[in-house]
Amino acid sequence: MLKALLLENLHPRAREILEASGFDVTTRTGALDEHELVEALQGVQWLGIRSKTHVSAEVLAQAHDLVAIGAYCIGTNQIDLRAAAARGVTVFNAPYSNTRSVVEIAIAEIIALTRRLTEFDRAMHDGVWNKSAVGAHEIRGRTLGIIGYGNIGTQLSVLAENLGMSVVFYDTQEKLALGNARRMDTLDELLEASDVVTLHVDGRAGNAGLFGAKQIARMRPGALLLNLSRGFVVDPAAVRDAIVSGHLSGAAIDVFPVEPKRKGDPFESELRGLPNVILTPHTGGSTEEAQEAIAQFVSTKARDYFTTGTTTLSVNIPGLTLDQRPGVHRLAWIHRNVPGVLAAVNATLAEHDVNIESQILGTWGEYGYVVTDTATPVEDAAVRALESRPESVRLRVLS
Repeated sequence: MLKALLLENLHPRAREILEASGFDVTTRTGALDEHELVEALQGVQWLGIRSKTHVSAEVLAQAHDLVAIGAYCIGTNQIDLRAAAARGVTVFNAPYSNTRSVVEIAIAEIIALTRRLTEFDRAMHDGVWNKSAVGAHEIRGRTLGIIGYGNIGTQLSVLAENLGMSVVFYDTQEKLALGNARRMDTLDELLEASDVVTLHVDGRAGNAGLFGAKQIARMRPGALLLNLSRGFVVDPAAVRDAIVSGHLSGAAIDVFPVEPKRKGDPFESELRGLPNVILTPHTGGSTEEAQEAIAQFVSTKARDYFTTGTTTLSVNIPGLTLDQRPGVHRLAWIHRNVPGVLAAVNATLAEHDVNIESQILGTWGEYGYVVTDTATPVEDAAVRALESRPESVRLRVLS
């Protein structure tokens, strides 16, 4: 029986789908460190994680049974994707399932900060009645600057316009502007034009340290800053200095350079206790609706990969969409992308009298993925011959 290990308190729907697909599922509520993870992965074919568990090259080197990983979130920077591909471990994520949840919390925080609801709330809990309009504004007519105009940024753009905001955006890739949004040619142009700046960039290494004291200094006096992307993108010390000096009138931060691994662990940050600053524990996409959708999406990817070999939307292996064909036997082979591989596969199968019914090949960078259907079972000798080829990474016999 296939075994799955689910970490970090994934939605119960993930377990339901995997068990219905024939997996023996073990769940744990928290993240694991490297040593714990290596031990826990023995005999495990599918690993499900969120953002706190780091799957390093060292872990992958010792996880000999691991076939695939599901990141039940958008980001995959917690996984060494290159090392995973080199060992034939296919990685899936959920790039769309929680975008609405992130957009809604961004809108809520923009309104809360602009109206200074955090300060009114704190004063009321302290027993102070401070009815005043000073420093409180409508968001209508203000300019929202979106850094990163992807799935989240574009949806936020539309909703913000519907609330009466003007929208400008900056992205290093060419993106189609939605509604009346305007593209800025440079980051500095966006910072100088925006009353609210929100970051929605991905987790690539080049985005580390993207936003610090220099960028904050270019923002308008009294502007607001939101970071719902990655903790290493924004310098929290620079945010603190700008709040204390009054250059920023507020901030909302959901992600941090160092985050606790488990629920209930202590949290330390220089941003604690500052006025009009909203701190949330990496919950931008954490609604019950989003977590159920993510569990459904990623666990279905696992089911399809292990039953048919489908790799659609894999982040490190060529994507192939495959159906279940009755009466055929299937070989799914991840290999190094070198010239002549397909001819070598077919020659090897021909040497063992294997008749090919159909075949599909996908390549992406260093690696290729070829799926071959045969009319008769493939003998062990043919499988061993393919596995022993120098370009072979991982071969699975699916039926």
